[in-house]
Amino acid sequence: MSRAAKITVDLDAIRHNYRLARSLNPEGNAAAIIKADGYGHGAVVIAKALESEADAFGVACIEEGVELIEAGIKKPVLLLEGFFEANELEYISDNDMWCAVHSLPQIEQIATATLSKPITVWLKMNSGMNRLGIHPDDYQAAYERLKQLDNVANVVLMTHFACADELEKSETEAQLATFNRAAEGIDAPASMANSAGVLAWSDSRRDWMRPGIMLYGATPFPESQENADQLISAMTLTSEIIAVRNVQPGESVGYGSHFCADKLTRVATVALGYADGYPRHAVTGTPVWVNGQRSRIIGRVSMDMLTIDLTELPDADVGTEVEFWGKNLPAAEVAPYCGTIPYTLFTGITRRVHKRYINQ
Repeated sequence: MSRAAKITVDLDAIRHNYRLARSLNPEGNAAAIIKADGYGHGAVVIAKALESEADAFGVACIEEGVELIEAGIKKPVLLLEGFFEANELEYISDNDMWCAVHSLPQIEQIATATLSKPITVWLKMNSGMNRLGIHPDDYQAAYERLKQLDNVANVVLMTHFACADELEKSETEAQLATFNRAAEGIDAPASMANSAGVLAWSDSRRDWMRPGIMLYGATPFPESQENADQLISAMTLTSEIIAVRNVQPGESVGYGSHFCADKLTRVATVALGYADGYPRHAVTGTPVWVNGQRSRIIGRVSMDMLTIDLTELPDADVGTEVEFWGKNLPAAEVAPYCGTIPYTLFTGITRRVHKRYINQ
């Protein structure tokens, strides 16, 4: 016996979404981004499901990369945040990991390191995100310095977009122009496109794409977009109704009495709460899927439970499954009701929620 809260991860959906990315740039490569435990889906399982197709895998840090290597993953693993301490370089070299480099001091640390073999560096430019990266004015010199080093085998040029998911903004075009200008004349492969870039900015696809959130079937865009509309949701979060009661007009439901019934309301309690990763700040009206139709959350989400409206669902009862996002209810639709984005919905799921894989 076990609590009903679970996520079901469809690995065929992840394969489909990766293939969609590749189809948009058949001559290029795609590093499947599986940082943060595969955006909450399970990095090792996803890597094994994609290893025959993916050109490389991207993670945030060396701990995430070690997990993949120890699980037997053979495709290159890219550290998107690079190394934090120079002593990591030995492991990076020994295990053929690829490493982002975002500062001039890091280049000098590579120069003085004792390595078993040279490494592949992804040289990050700050083209306008102003988070990490070499200034465009210093980029050519940084590239030339890396090319001089015996400890460096290959260099990939990279940058990261700030506003690619906002198609009406001009920042992405400005970043493209900055990157092109600063990298002019450098004969090296380039990587610019995150998921939004892959889906909507054709000039950003270049030699290496970095599909992330799109792998999991969530659109990065607030509105419909031609390519994003082809994505298939990979994670479905469900639980079950554990109690049903009628609430009279004027009676309230949940902590703080935030929901007050204005008519006779059939209320179900479901075994899912913020300790499972479902957002506490989901408002009354947040959609759920029950017995083939939409309903809504009412009242506050509590630690282990929440309540939904069954007034128009007479056949739903104790034991009925409730979907919170997934195959029937896109995470991108649910997220705004919670004041957030699909990324945080996926990565916020806690270990108390059972995980099941299909189409392995």
